Amino acid sequence: MKSIDYYMGLPYRLEIIPDPGGGGYIARYPELPGCVSAGKTLETAAGNAVGAKRAWLEAAVKAGKEIAEPASLDDYSGQFKLRIPKSLHRSLAEHSRQEGVSMNQYCVYLLSKNDALEKA
Repeated sequence: MKSIDYYMGLPYRLEIIPDPGGGGYIARYPELPGCVSAGKTLETAAGNAVGAKRAWLEAAVKAGKEIAEPASLDDYSGQFKLRIPKSLHRSLAEHSRQEGVSMNQYCVYLLSKNDALEKA
């Protein structure tokens, strides 16, 4: 079994979101289910998350649980194919032309904007 220090050194993705109920922030590692902490400031939440990650990993090792390693960007090509209605294709092409960018750049912009809204 790998050591706690090995897992602590891996680049697990940390998500920090505003706490709607009590103010402050909630921090969690999505790849470590149930590993959650909080803090009044972003810095405190991030610091508390590191301690929570260590405690979570220690408990998982002690219980003999399998610990997932973080997903790597190497697992993704950055490309996917998408079939869309002709009317949507036309609309996207027209909007991208109005913005003076390629349709690919315009679609990346739209996807990024929507993804950011989902996280807010």
